[in-house]
Formats: sequence, structure tokens, C-alpha cells
Amino acid sequence: MEQIRKPFQGVWNIIRFNWHFYFLSVAFLTGLLISSHYISLPYRPYIFIVFAFVIATTLTSLLISFYIYDISDLYKLNWVVDEQSNIKIININAGFDETSSLLKAKFQNAVLIVLDFYDPLKHTEVSIKRARKAYPAFPNTKQVTTSSLKLQDNSADKIFVTLAAHEIRDEKERIVFFKELYRILKPGGQIFLTEHLRDMANFLAYNIGAFHFLSRKNWYETFNKSGLIIKTEQKVTPFITIFTLEKYGTTP
Repeated sequence: MEQIRKPFQGVWNIIRFNWHFYFLSVAFLTGLLISSHYISLPYRPYIFIVFAFVIATTLTSLLISFYIYDISDLYKLNWVVDEQSNIKIININAGFDETSSLLKAKFQNAVLIVLDFYDPLKHTEVSIKRARKAYPAFPNTKQVTTSSLKLQDNSADKIFVTLAAHEIRDEKERIVFFKELYRILKPGGQIFLTEHLRDMANFLAYNIGAFHFLSRKNWYETFNKSGLIIKTEQKVTPFITIFTLEKYGTTP
């Protein structure tokens, strides 16, 4: 299963799907170097301080991304136990699917259904558009909406939503989506939500990019309004949180 992902795949995807940010950084740094020749000597050290800061924060984010997406246990799926056979697993993505092949390899006797809720009118991240062009969808992926997952009530044993739910920027839409997860989840079933949080660790890693993520408080409010409770909350790395959710009243 580990061989499914290629070396440096995670950090390389970040660079090629977000190349515009790195292009702008290079242009900004070039402008700083050029401007330093026209600024009086006493002020030049400030130019080089800014230059060093941009270089340091960019390299830090890439190194941390390499750690998270390429050498951590995130994609080894050791945090979920394959304790059942012939279960129904739902894997939901927002247009970029890196986990269905991993789940298929881990749960070989399960029925795997893959759903994609990407809507170009709502989910406008250019990185997702580039990712969709670079990677074909998992076979038989079904296109759905956040308000209609097109599955029967109480039909899923396990639901995985990996690094995708934060793309639902509107709070009301996000709550509707999690109510849909509640509807299709069997009593006693589990939802595994994997996300970066808008917290200190991710601010240190991604600077203002951490504002793209949601806070723990935001997620708690979404769970509460959707009728879901947190069975466990665990860190795969200091930068990634996995919430294991269940329907209210089903925890022993």
C-alpha cells in the first residue's frame, strides 16, 4: 500500500498546483533585490531582512508539507482499524482524490463508494482545478452535491472525508453537508474527518495560508448542529487532526 504514493508526491503537488504563489514570491524577491540598489545604504538591511523572511517562511512551509504529506503516517492509514469484512465505505472528496486507492488496498473486502462534491461555481480554488486536470478521478466516482449525496439513509459503515470539507466555505452549506453525512451513516458507524486546523502550529507552518483552514471551534459548532459527536480527536502530526465522529446516542 505504501508504494502507491511516489516519493515527494505530496510536496511536488503543492508546488505545481499552487505555482502562482511561488511565481509571485520570486517576482517579489527579484523586485526587492533590484530596489536595494536604489535605496540609501542605512535602509538596505531592512530589504535583506524582508528577503530572508520570505525565503525562510517559504522553505519552512515546503519542508513541513514534505513531512506531512510524504514521510508521516497520514497516508498509511494506521489510525483506522480494519476490524470488519464486507462493510460499506464512503470516501468523499472535493475534486482531488488521493485516498481512494489507499482505502481500496486497506479494506479489500469492503464495498467502496467514492463521491466528489466539487462544484466549480462554489469551490473556486484554482489549485483544485489544476489537480483535477493532473489526476483522473478514481474509477466509478459519483458526482454529487454537498446537499445531496444520493445514498440511502443509514447505509454507510465508515465515511472518510480527507482534507476536503474545509473547501465548503459557507457555514450553512457545511452544516447541510454534515447533516447528509449523518443521514447516510449507520447507527454505530463512524466518520473520519481529516483536516488542518486554524491553530498556532499551522500558522507557524503556513503563515497567512492557515486562514484557509477552519478553527477547532468552527468544527465543533458544525458537528453539534449536525447531530454528530466526537468519539476521538487525534493528531497524526502537529499539523493534522483526525476527528472520529458518530451519531449522537450511538456511543456505548
